[in-house]
Amino acid sequence: MERMSTDVSRSPGVSMGMPPVLSPDEAEKAVLLAAPRGYCAGVDRAVVTVEQALDLYGAPVYVRKQIVHNKHVVADLETRGAIFVEEVAEVPTGATVVFSAHGVSPEVHRQAAERDLKTIDATCPLVTKVHHEAKRFASDDYDILLIGHEGHEEVEGTAGEAPEHIQLVQGPEDVANIVVRDPSRVAWLSQTTLSVDETLTTVAAIRERFPELLDPPSDDICYATQNRQLAVKEISEGADLLIVVGSGNSSNSVRLVEVALDAGAKASYRVDDASEIDEAWLEGVRTVSVTSGASVPESLVDGVLAYLAERGYPDAKAVHSAEESLIFSLPKELRRDLKAARAAAREASEQN
Repeated sequence: MERMSTDVSRSPGVSMGMPPVLSPDEAEKAVLLAAPRGYCAGVDRAVVTVEQALDLYGAPVYVRKQIVHNKHVVADLETRGAIFVEEVAEVPTGATVVFSAHGVSPEVHRQAAERDLKTIDATCPLVTKVHHEAKRFASDDYDILLIGHEGHEEVEGTAGEAPEHIQLVQGPEDVANIVVRDPSRVAWLSQTTLSVDETLTTVAAIRERFPELLDPPSDDICYATQNRQLAVKEISEGADLLIVVGSGNSSNSVRLVEVALDAGAKASYRVDDASEIDEAWLEGVRTVSVTSGASVPESLVDGVLAYLAERGYPDAKAVHSAEESLIFSLPKELRRDLKAARAAAREASEQN
């Protein structure tokens, strides 16, 4: 419910039937909340995978890299017994390791097999789709231009599918330096968490150099990334401040800040949680818009809304721009073991 200040100062004199003029401090405040926001299907699947693995196998369960890019999620799973490592070489021989939602290269799978590790692949199915596209283009002997950020786990995993065919393009400024064997056999792929607009700009620059550029069979930027960017655009125009909840290593969260500013927000900041909000950001601010990245639990958004409420801002008004109903099944390795455990439990119960 939006509220208006009732403490209105009136100048002496005859009323002309005009509404009172509110001072900036008395003006109506509003909080707009993006919908959709927060967890996407791939993130939810990855987090539940680690939780179920801990319940089924017991602690510790090892996870290569951060299961998703959110420090609060990682910290919570650590308290439950998850151990996060950078490489499979750090995992004890024969132990259970979960691969993160961002995907891994075939080389990582090979290393895990060498160490006799029990692997559970929590790669987002939409990232897996890009891996399949990379392998298909490579098998057709195309040079593949992968649009993404150097060092990002997803980029490393995709590039590892066909390293001799793939070269990284981080933006339009890289296009002039691209070297290919045959300009008529060039294809592009992209990291799934990029800005839609920036990616299209890069693709346009590539196509200008290589008019026969082959597109992927479907859009690589995931539905959740696109929906969250669309939602931010809806709540950015006219916003005095837009707060993005998400960690600094979350590509999609960082992109939301950029999208907000491009869409008309006067200011936009990313925070991990409410404790990182600078109260100075709220000076003279009437309309605050709030969203969160695809790896952010809703409890962190609730904390930001509570912070705003304590400072006189009204309950948030949700602005819906898309509906999401996609659900991904758990990794096949985990489903198999869960099924076996349930069957064993039923058999034991019947014998008793």
